[in-house]
Amino acid sequence: MDTRILTNAPYDVDKVRQDFPILTRLVHEKPGRPGKPLVYLDNAASAQKPRAVIDAMAHFMAHDYSNVHRGVHYLSQVATNLYEATRVKTATFLNAPSPDTIVFTRSATEAFNLVASSWGGAHLKAGDEIILSVMEHHANIVPWQLLRSRTGIVIKVAPVLDDGTLDLDALADLLKSPKVKLVSITHGSNVLGTVTPAAEIARMAHAAGAKVLFDGSQAAVHMPVDVQAIDADFYIMTGHKLYGPTGFGVLYGKAEVLESMPPYQGGGDMIQTVTFEETTFREVPHRFEAGTPPIVEGIGFGAAIDYVTALGMDAIHAHEQRLLAYATEKLRAIPGLRLIGTSPTKAAILSFTIEGVHPHDIGTLVDRAGVAVRVGRHCAEPLMDRFGVGATARASFALYNTEAEADALVDAVRAVREFFN
Repeated sequence: MDTRILTNAPYDVDKVRQDFPILTRLVHEKPGRPGKPLVYLDNAASAQKPRAVIDAMAHFMAHDYSNVHRGVHYLSQVATNLYEATRVKTATFLNAPSPDTIVFTRSATEAFNLVASSWGGAHLKAGDEIILSVMEHHANIVPWQLLRSRTGIVIKVAPVLDDGTLDLDALADLLKSPKVKLVSITHGSNVLGTVTPAAEIARMAHAAGAKVLFDGSQAAVHMPVDVQAIDADFYIMTGHKLYGPTGFGVLYGKAEVLESMPPYQGGGDMIQTVTFEETTFREVPHRFEAGTPPIVEGIGFGAAIDYVTALGMDAIHAHEQRLLAYATEKLRAIPGLRLIGTSPTKAAILSFTIEGVHPHDIGTLVDRAGVAVRVGRHCAEPLMDRFGVGATARASFALYNTEAEADALVDAVRAVREFFN
């Protein structure tokens, strides 16, 4: 049974906010001048941490810390059990068929590099094609370019429509080539918020004989994900956007696909035996986890999964969709404001520009009101070019944000526009 959706309690955002210590702080405090309440809307970059995650990591370091795997002493076994419990939790969270299909990495970026180097290096040759979309984060572009420089693969790019929706007709045309071996595409854009139809994309890719990889760094934060239902060959997510610590990422891979891949890095923990003549490697997933892993971070990530599971991913998604609709309506009423990405299916991410105002000025001025947004290209330069903008301001909502905070954003943005007009 999927425990992520068992909660029937109404979503109490005020109670949720009590779990996040940082949300009580003031910013821009100066002697004789009170600070502004923090309105944190930079969640697509990194989310804040609940007390449960902070406490789990502190307790582990104070009471249970040891290196993991192959230790015979008591503390090492305790630490190993706790760390590997996170693998089980992650598999459950993604509805993966087995914990052995979950590879721990140090970031989503490392997971992309692992797949490109290991799977790509073993299965792709000169002339083979992979398909990305114009929405991709640089982490899903640069590793494939590095592979292209070594092997001569060809990178094709699927476009988006004017509202930011993935152009499925164009994707279908690209898939007509018999040379396509992989579709590597975002499940949720970090700029537009667009949620792509993962199951449909996987069906299209598999019908063409290609594997499919989804970047779930944003999508897995905002809604339930079932890697078996969407039939993903690979699925990547990161810890720090899911209210966990930095330095921790996840790669899901189908068992038979992972088994076909050589190790990505060499060192301790991923080996079975070592001589100067030959080294043998551990079974999947451990053969991809060289060196001392991010142990404390793994404990924190497990606590983060426990936290969002208790709230319920469906409940989180519904709350954020209400905020998205509310903030979208309010921002659209501001003259000169252009929303970038208006797909009918999207996560609670709003990128925008204001006519005649540089996004960095937007970010600086709304920050003076205590509102934290991200400005720039958001590691998605090709997408900026697609929409003809040099940068955007981006407000991204999380499970602890409120309508009052959306109002604070809108008031601050409106003040920016009035200041420059």
